[in-house]
Amino acid sequence: MDNFEKYIKDNKALLDVHKADKGKLWANIEAGLDQKPQHKTKTIKLWSNSVIKIAATVVIALGLFSLINIFIVNETHTSPENNLALQELNDIDSHYKGLVAYQVKLVNKSTRLTADEKKEFLSFMDELDLEYELLKEEFKKNVDSERVMEAIVINYKKRIELIENLLEQINSSKKLDSDDVYTL
Repeated sequence: MDNFEKYIKDNKALLDVHKADKGKLWANIEAGLDQKPQHKTKTIKLWSNSVIKIAATVVIALGLFSLINIFIVNETHTSPENNLALQELNDIDSHYKGLVAYQVKLVNKSTRLTADEKKEFLSFMDELDLEYELLKEEFKKNVDSERVMEAIVINYKKRIELIENLLEQINSSKKLDSDDVYTL
């Protein structure tokens, strides 16, 4: 123990001479409370206006939905593998969607097919589109993303192969018709 601590312990009674008068303190506090403020503050009640209530509710709702969306997106796409796989899926989509759209346009322009044949063929293509959407949902759930990616590529290849076969049949029938015309 150092000298300062020893001095405090030895002279404790001398140091406790000044004690606060609690009654006097409360009397001063109460006197200050009774006085009215010298300037009056004007308050504006924003919550009484219904337009402001509605606007505040919309802002709060949008903020909550945005936060929830951010957390959901961050949970599903946080790993670098997911980002790489997602980029790969986007590349595959951009490549194959263009091919499929071009070939579907060729089928629609074909004069050799009846409207019913076109409708039947395009309904089959719509079924493959639905299958693709299901595969895309599985991919987002990260269920064996490599196999799902392969299934998506196979789905696109099926569509392209079907369209190419149909267009080939249409073109071969055109050749047969044109060969008959030029026969001597």
